[in-house]
Amino acid sequence: MSQGAKQPDHANHGDDYSYAIKSALFGVAVGDALGVPVEFKSRDYMNLHPVTGMTGYGVHNQPPGTWSDDSSLTFCLAEALTQGYDLSAIGQSFVNWYFRDYWTAGGKVFDIGTSTGEAIVRIFKGTNPELSGDTAVSSNGNGSLMRILPLMFRLLPRPLTERFEITRQVSSVTHGHIRSIISCFYYLEFARQILEGREKYDIYRDLQKIVSGHLSALLIDPAEVVVFDRLLKYDIFRLNENEIRSGGYVIDTLEAAVWCLLTTGSYSEAVLRAVNLGSDTDTTAAVTGGLAGLLYGFDTIPDSWVKQIARRKDIEELAEKLAVGLNGN
Repeated sequence: MSQGAKQPDHANHGDDYSYAIKSALFGVAVGDALGVPVEFKSRDYMNLHPVTGMTGYGVHNQPPGTWSDDSSLTFCLAEALTQGYDLSAIGQSFVNWYFRDYWTAGGKVFDIGTSTGEAIVRIFKGTNPELSGDTAVSSNGNGSLMRILPLMFRLLPRPLTERFEITRQVSSVTHGHIRSIISCFYYLEFARQILEGREKYDIYRDLQKIVSGHLSALLIDPAEVVVFDRLLKYDIFRLNENEIRSGGYVIDTLEAAVWCLLTTGSYSEAVLRAVNLGSDTDTTAAVTGGLAGLLYGFDTIPDSWVKQIARRKDIEELAEKLAVGLNGN
């Protein structure tokens, strides 16, 4: 198991959060784009044909550097947050993506999860975005986890209880079941501590106490908490690859992302490990890449990958815009 490289001092890049935001957004987008060409490919296939760099076409017939709905909705959320926290604005940004191809890599939506699509249609028809996400246990895909990372920057000054409540609201725009909400909360708390400069294994141990304690205080159904046992009670990084699942279930994606982060020592190692798990390759790598981008910093993402990313300048401008928005209000 790798202890990892020294992480960046985000403060060295200025008093605002522009570098950290850029690291997070590109972390998501690059991981996503690495996984797009091989989405749905089995682990056996990936073992025989491992991804080692940025490729294109493949499953979705998209050029190299094309990101999917994971990044699109991440960018929609980030842009909505530039003006503060407004759940209606977040919901409308998702509607603009789905119906008007806003924040797409190449001008067209080509990949979307069922629960996400249904929720956005409900918003379009007038449902309150806080109530638009399905609350059924069967609707625990990874569609809210994959795009939640920008919210962390808006939650920085807020206390734990408020962070959980706002995370619940933003997850529930597309995924309203408590399992998806807890997954997003855990992920954002991990990202928050990375930004604070903590070491990744220390974060992992700390979250076992913080998250477990908060869920207990909220009187969350113990049957829903137990599904997080591999993260909250055990050392997930000691598991073998064949014990890590990489499909579209939110718990599997969260576990895989944390496992990839903890068992590698660089951004590129982490996201390539995620992609080569197979199945939901783009989302697993996007979720992994968000944390790895924050942990190691934008400067460690291979330049040859970044240069191929669709709408690179637009993403850079979005990062700056969000940083300015955070400083302004």
